[in-house]
Amino acid sequence: MRARQLATDFPTVTPDSSALEAARLLAEHRLPGLIVIDADRRPQAVLPGPLLLRAVIPRYVQDDPALARVYDETHADQLCVKLADKQVADLLPSERTPPPIVDANATAIEIASVMASTRSPIVAVADDPRRTDAPMIGAITVDQLLT
Repeated sequence: MRARQLATDFPTVTPDSSALEAARLLAEHRLPGLIVIDADRRPQAVLPGPLLLRAVIPRYVQDDPALARVYDETHADQLCVKLADKQVADLLPSERTPPPIVDANATAIEIASVMASTRSPIVAVADDPRRTDAPMIGAITVDQLLT
């Protein structure tokens, strides 16, 4: 199978999107991450779920996960409030690597290779990823690829 056949319409966000809305999209669609696109649907980055969680979980809990036990469910639910005043751009690393993009004619092994080498659970599919103006035509998740 080729990437064009595997690609599906995929929820996306822009750098200006609300971080809270990004969290809702991840949860509602049970996604491993989101593709961040510009106004012309060109992939700019991947926002993996763990990166979003890093913005929510206090640093001291990340440093010592045993401290997570002090949070009851009510307080844990309130952690997402931290996302209300942030945009997706605030969650992305300042030095970004190019997002994983595959050609629409890429084979399953080529797609798997890109996922493995970039450690990304999602790849964008474009007609010609070498062109900087090529819009995303869909995306493929690792679940889809393995299926």
